[in-house]
Amino acid sequence: MQIKDFQRLIEQRYATRDRQRGTPATFMWFIEEVGELATALAQSKDKKEISEEFADVFAWLCTLANINDIDLESACEKYTSGKVQGYK
Repeated sequence: MQIKDFQRLIEQRYATRDRQRGTPATFMWFIEEVGELATALAQSKDKKEISEEFADVFAWLCTLANINDIDLESACEKYTSGKVQGYK
């Protein structure tokens, strides 16, 4: 599955509720998931649990992108185009 396919899947399943919730509240859900990922990375040795937290973070990132009309695959061209040099 490509990034655009997953983003579209999230849009199809959750768009109405996500757009009603809006960016500020959705961002808070995203941050909560990032926190859960941080905890799993720091405290768990269970790869399945860690993997599930990565998936949750990515799904919420897609939601944020969707409600802000951002195509993540296109946004990632910043890194795939060869234009980024050095470190940030």
